[in-house]
Amino acid sequence: MARIVMKFGGTSVANIERIQNVARKVKIEADAGNEVAVVVSAMAGVTNQLVQYCSDISAVCDPREYDVVVSSGEQVTSGLLAMALQELGIDARSWQGWQIPIHTNQVYSKARISTIEGDAMVAQMGAGRVAVVPGFQGVSSENRVTTLGRGGSDTSAVALAAALKADRCDIYTDVDGVYTCDPRIVTKAQKLDRITYEEMLEMASQGAKVLQTRSVEMAMKHRVRLRVLSSFEEGPGTLVVDEEEIVEQQLVSGIAYSRDEAKITLQNVSDRPGVAASIFGPLADAAVNVDMIVQNVSADGSATDLTFTVGKADLQRATQVLEARKEDLQYSKLVADDNVVKVSVIGVGMRSHAGVAQSMFNALAEKGINIQVISTSEIKVSVLIAEEYTELALRALHTAYGLDVA
Repeated sequence: MARIVMKFGGTSVANIERIQNVARKVKIEADAGNEVAVVVSAMAGVTNQLVQYCSDISAVCDPREYDVVVSSGEQVTSGLLAMALQELGIDARSWQGWQIPIHTNQVYSKARISTIEGDAMVAQMGAGRVAVVPGFQGVSSENRVTTLGRGGSDTSAVALAAALKADRCDIYTDVDGVYTCDPRIVTKAQKLDRITYEEMLEMASQGAKVLQTRSVEMAMKHRVRLRVLSSFEEGPGTLVVDEEEIVEQQLVSGIAYSRDEAKITLQNVSDRPGVAASIFGPLADAAVNVDMIVQNVSADGSATDLTFTVGKADLQRATQVLEARKEDLQYSKLVADDNVVKVSVIGVGMRSHAGVAQSMFNALAEKGINIQVISTSEIKVSVLIAEEYTELALRALHTAYGLDVA
């Protein structure tokens, strides 16, 4: 007998028929004698509608009341799934975040989980009752409902699995696993049987949409075994595990991309001590996250061009901050470009192999693709290129690293 947390996303519970399909999958695990907790998202589209309701009422909502409204979608789904399980003869009940309880801090709409008291739930699971939990929500020390931010249901599931000491956390979604690249663009992409926490974290942070970054971070911290699989197709999915569980690491395990990038270049910035702090400090104060950075110093060392990337959603705010400080920063021109994409090659095998970056640069050069910015980590190389070359770059790199399906 195993203790399992099963998480189902919005597309998996989009309507009554799909909720009933989820109930049948849960029944299989319960009938096998496993202790089961299920974490559910709101039905597809519901959270967006709830957010819109809040916006229609007020441009600046009370965050506590905002959380009361937007958390209700998951509550509805949890009750419906508990009913569907009961219809199949499975003893089940829903547990709201405050009933477990899932304690969070008081940063409403972007709360972080502090502790989960799961003893009462574990006792009922041990007696054969399936627990159905709404994802995305918890309770603050003020005894108010909190939400964990968009995509928080993945985080809820992993945190619950850690608290319950579950043997596995299964994340059901609309894809049948983690692929070497987006199969909608690279038709020769192959599904991975296993991937390390670190690789999955890099892929999630570099644009892959399969798992939320926070949930992978938590899984890695608490060593929660994850499995990504489809709600709509049968199959083993992809296991996210410790590096030690993978006998032989691939040089490159996957290629990710992010269209959520914008490039800013400040031309002819005075090259003096503290100039970087005077640029990036105000951006940090304005909650603008800076990613890739490259600096080109002039031949005489008196001036520099500074190029960096921010999220597309932050581009306008970033340019406003920098333009307001033009006199202090002493740059001649600000050039913004949101027609760029970041492409990353990822693999723990990079630690023990040389030439990974060179292979990337050669593959892109052969296709006539210019690299604008480069950044690296121990298991990742990322480049910024013009958005129009996204598909060409992904296919070329996928082939160059031998990832194509035979």
